[in-house]
Order: sequence, then structure tokens, then C-alpha cells
Amino acid sequence: MENSTEVLSFVLSAYGNIGEIKYLYFSMILLWYLSICVNNAAVIMVIFMDKKLHEPMYILLCNLLANEIFATTLVYPLMMSQMFLDTHEVTLPWCFLQMCCLSTSASIEFCSLAAMAYDRYVAICCPLHYNIIMNTRRVGTITVLVWMYPFINTMFSFSLIVHLKFCGNVIDKLFCDHHLVIIIKLACSVSALNKLSDLLYAFVTIVVPFSLILVSYMKILAVCLNTSEESRQKAVTTCTPQIVSLSGLFIGLIFYSTDFSSDADLMSDRVRSFFTLSLLIYQPMLTPIMYGFNLPKIKQSLKRFLTTHIQTVPHSEENLSFHYGQKINVFQD
Repeated sequence: MENSTEVLSFVLSAYGNIGEIKYLYFSMILLWYLSICVNNAAVIMVIFMDKKLHEPMYILLCNLLANEIFATTLVYPLMMSQMFLDTHEVTLPWCFLQMCCLSTSASIEFCSLAAMAYDRYVAICCPLHYNIIMNTRRVGTITVLVWMYPFINTMFSFSLIVHLKFCGNVIDKLFCDHHLVIIIKLACSVSALNKLSDLLYAFVTIVVPFSLILVSYMKILAVCLNTSEESRQKAVTTCTPQIVSLSGLFIGLIFYSTDFSSDADLMSDRVRSFFTLSLLIYQPMLTPIMYGFNLPKIKQSLKRFLTTHIQTVPHSEENLSFHYGQKINVFQD
């Protein structure tokens, strides 16, 4: 093993010296972060308040929406605070905590999509047994697994790397990056067990959930090919947001891999920073938009919620009868 000094903090060198433009960056990031939190929280609140949405599909969706808030909260506040610091240092415990939580969040994203794909498979392929299979107890078990499975995987993976020695403390990123810090650049030596655990973590985090997603949608496709046009249209309507979310997730992973494997001399710092953050820029905003505006029940419930809580004009008898009739029509739909 190479000689190493005790590392107490890491330096995030990707910030550099951005001068007065940091105020513009801060405002943009703060606005985007608040928008992500508000949009995801709004859909969660609508699902929570509308008893008609207390169905397995929407309960599982809340896991995905909550994870979007969780993931962005792990990165955006740190970025905003680092813009006004001169050293851009992050202590070792906080850096490991951020790496651990981000790894857990990435796994939760895949597990949530896998759980929702399974729910759509049961609803489309076994509609007569849906209420029996997706009962309250099973949905609760799936929800616990969506959060516990990633947590256990991450704890096992990080238990093998927290005792590594480091030969440097400069991270060419905007936040603490697992692979860059531990495997590639800063660890003085990486054992075969550490490399094996990292590959195993990637397998259980990405390959296993994606396999479940792939099998579910293949079975859904097989059933849709033998059904009526109306049934196919309903299946497409409920599955499209999940497919878009999954596609966006893999596009972000491609961007991350491009940044991870690219030569620093061939790519500007701003481009590298965008590739690093791309998944945390569009995915948390894409999820509530796709589900909030594409699923009819959520869209209708959101309209009712806004009509009820934002309208400040006092209701006359005519207005009350109008809204009562509108509500009856929604229930009939």
C-alpha cells in the first residue's frame, strides 16, 4: 500500500471560481429545487387527501415521488452552500453520508419502478384477481421492501469501503461521488473484495430491478397484443409515465457514464457538471409532471383540489349546484 496521510475532508474542485455569477446560479438552483419539492409534494398530497386514489398504483407512486424529493435534498442544498465558500470542503463523515444516501436513493428509484411495473402487470394480466393479489398487506410489504432492500444493499457495500485509506482529497465533482472517491482516484489501494462488492452492488441495484421491470412489461405486451383496441389504449395510458420515467433514468445513467469514462481534457467543466447532475435536474421534475398530467384520476383529483382550495369567490347556490354536478360526473367517470 502507498504512503497515505489522514484525510479529514474532501475538496469539491468542480466549483472553481465562478465570481459574481454565483448569485445567478444560486437563484436558478434554489428556484428549481423548490419547484421539484412543490410539484412532487403536491401530487403526494392529492393522493393522500383523495380517498379514491388510495389504490396500490398510487400508493406505490408516492414512494417514487418521495424519493425524488429525498435525492434532490441530498445534493441541491449542499451545492447552494458550497457556492459561497472559498475552500469547497466537505468533511469525511458528511461526504460518506451523502454517498451512502445517494446510492440508496438510486436503488429506491429502480425498486419503485419495479414495484409499479409489477402492479401494472397484475392489473392488466390478472384483472379479476387484482384486488386479491394487491391487497393492503401485500402493498405494505412491497413498500417496506422498496425502502429496506436498497438500504441493506448500501450498508453492506459501504461496510467494506469505509475503512479504506486515501492518498488524496480532491474530488473533481459538485458532490461526493462514490466511484470517483473510492474506486478510481483517491483510494490508495482497492482489494479484490472491494471491487467485487462494487460489482455486486451494481447488480442488485440495477440488474435485479430492471429484470423484474422487463419481465413485467414483456408479459403486459404479450397480453395487449391479444386484446381489443380500447384495452390496449388503457394499458398504454397507465404504463406510459412509468416507461418515460425508466427511459429518463437510463438516459441519465448514460450521461453519468459518459462523464465517468471521458477524458477531462476533451470536456469543459460546465459540460462535465451538467452530465453529472443531469439525472438530478430533469428526472425529479419529469416524474410529477408525467404522473400528474397523464393519469386521468390524478389529473381530475388535482383539478378538484385546486378548485376547492384556491377559488376564493363565495359560492352562490348556482355555483354550489355546478360543483356538485361536476363532482357527480367525475365519480361516474
